[in-house]
Amino acid sequence: MSQVWKEYQEKNKERFLNEMMDLLRIPSVSAKSEHKGDMIKCAEAVKASLLASGCDKAEVMETGGHPVVYAEKIIDPAKPTVLVYGHYDVQPAEPLELWHTPPFEPTIKDEKVFARGSADDKGQFYMHVKALETMVQTNTMSTNIKFIIEGEEEVGSPNLGKFVAANKELLKADVILISDSSLLSMENPSLDTGVRGLSYIEVEVTASARDLHSGTYGGAVANPIVVLSKMIASCHDENNHITIPGFYDDVQTFSDDERALINKAPFDETGYKDEIGIKELWGEKGYSTYERTGIRPTLELNGIWGGYTGEGAKTVLPAKATAKISARLVPNQTSEKITELLLNHFKKIAPSGVTINAFEHHGGEPYGTPIDSKGYQAASKALETTFGKTPIPVKGGGSIPICHTLESELGTKIIFMGFGLDNDGLHSPNEKYNIENYYKGIETILISISFLQSSAMPRIRE
Repeated sequence: MSQVWKEYQEKNKERFLNEMMDLLRIPSVSAKSEHKGDMIKCAEAVKASLLASGCDKAEVMETGGHPVVYAEKIIDPAKPTVLVYGHYDVQPAEPLELWHTPPFEPTIKDEKVFARGSADDKGQFYMHVKALETMVQTNTMSTNIKFIIEGEEEVGSPNLGKFVAANKELLKADVILISDSSLLSMENPSLDTGVRGLSYIEVEVTASARDLHSGTYGGAVANPIVVLSKMIASCHDENNHITIPGFYDDVQTFSDDERALINKAPFDETGYKDEIGIKELWGEKGYSTYERTGIRPTLELNGIWGGYTGEGAKTVLPAKATAKISARLVPNQTSEKITELLLNHFKKIAPSGVTINAFEHHGGEPYGTPIDSKGYQAASKALETTFGKTPIPVKGGGSIPICHTLESELGTKIIFMGFGLDNDGLHSPNEKYNIENYYKGIETILISISFLQSSAMPRIRE
C-alpha cells in the first residue's frame, strides 16, 4: 500500500468511522412504508458523502420505488472505469427485544460496530467512498470511478433493472465492484465467485370465514395451521432433499475435482456450531456445509403465523394461516421457473377443505464470475497484498438480485470484494461489523483499483 495512502487513512481513520456511523443512524428500512422519509434522507446523505469525498457529480435519481444514488469521478475517459454497486437500504430490525443495543444507534464494543446495516451494506459500500476520498486527496487516482447505490436491495431490487436498462451509457464501465459479502475469516481471506439466486413466495391457507371455538368446532373443521405445516413438511424427505417434482431439473452438477476445490477451505465445525448456538449441522445428505451453502439450492420457511399469539391462552381454531417461503437458487435455475413451480406445487397439494392463496414477493437470478477474469485477478492480487495470503475462491450462499441484470445489460463482469464475516449477524439482531475489517477493506480496495491500471491489467472492456 502506498505510504501516502497509509498516512492519509491513519490521519482520518476516526472521521472515516464516525461518518459511517452517522449513516447507520438513519433507519432506512425499505420494506416498511413508514420509513419512506428515512429512505429519502439516507439517499441524500449518501449523495452528500460522495460529493464530499471528491465526486464531480452526484444525484438522487427517481425510480418506481425508492431512489438510486448515482455519482462519478471521471479523470480521463481513456482510462478504465470502475462501477461500484451497493445499497443503502437495510432489513427491518425486529425483533427489537433481542438487540443488546438500539439497532439505529451504532455502538462500539470489542472493536466492533453494532447496528442494523453495519455489515449489510452501509459499512461495506462506504469503504469505497472513503477509498475514493483517499485517492482524490492524495492525487493518486488512476481510474475513473462511478457509483450506483440503490435503496431496494433488501426487497429484491424490483425497480433497479429498469433503471439500469434506461441508463446503460451512464453506467458503462470496465468492471463492477461489489462489497456485500464476507470473508471466510481474517486468517483465511476469500473472494466470492458467485451468489445464489432467490425465489420468495407467500402462502395463505384459509379454512373458515372466521376464527372458531376450538372446543365447539375442533375435530370437525380443518385447522389451517396444521394443514399448512403438513404441506411445508412434505417438501423435504428424511435426507433433507427437496421433494417438489422438477425442483432439481436444471441444477448445475459439479465434478469430484470441483467439489474438492470447494471443500479446500478450512472448516472449523466446532467453532461454526458454537458461534451460532447449534448442537448439530443440518442439511442435504451427501454434501458438506460449504456445498450446502454454495452450490446446492435450498427451500426454507422464513416465517409462519396464524391464530392467537398474544399473552395467555385463547382456545381458538384460526380461520387462516400464512407462511413466507424462500428458495435459494444455483446456476442454471431461474427465479421465474422456480417461483411458478413453487406456487403451483402448494396449490396442488392443498387439501380440498381449504382455500389457498399463493403469490410471489420477489426473486433474483444466480450469478457467477470466472476466476481467470482480469478483474478477479486484480482483486485476488490486492487481497494477497493486504492479507499476506492468496484468497480462496468460494461460492457465496446469499443473493444479490441485481447481479445478473447488471452483467446482461452492461456486458460487464462483477467482482465480489466483501469484507464482512459470516458471524456478523446479517438480517439478525445485534448485526455488527468489525472495525478492523472496515479499515482493511478501504486499504484493499485502494490496491485493487491501482492494479486495474497497472501494466499487467489492460482494459477489461475492449
